[in-house]
Amino acid sequence: MISKAVTLKFKNGLEARPTALLVQLASKFDSQIFIKLMDKKINAKSIMGMMSLGSIKGEQLELIVDGEDEEDASAALCEFLSKEEVSLVNN
Repeated sequence: MISKAVTLKFKNGLEARPTALLVQLASKFDSQIFIKLMDKKINAKSIMGMMSLGSIKGEQLELIVDGEDEEDASAALCEFLSKEEVSLVNN
């Protein structure tokens, strides 16, 4: 299991577009992936759960990844959450 602190840098926080892209990215991995903010621990593969998080720029999130591909998943999600803008093209 990997647990990492990540500071959210999206200028408008986790609004609809970055949340949808985050869920798509998380869903590519077999590992269990959770985002924790204060007392909320949300499955990062759940669009409804992630939309309920309501995170804003500058907040410290905890990324929790557990599974066979946890290293790759953790690296990809940390990189994604550390961006300041979301590309319109999902690579």
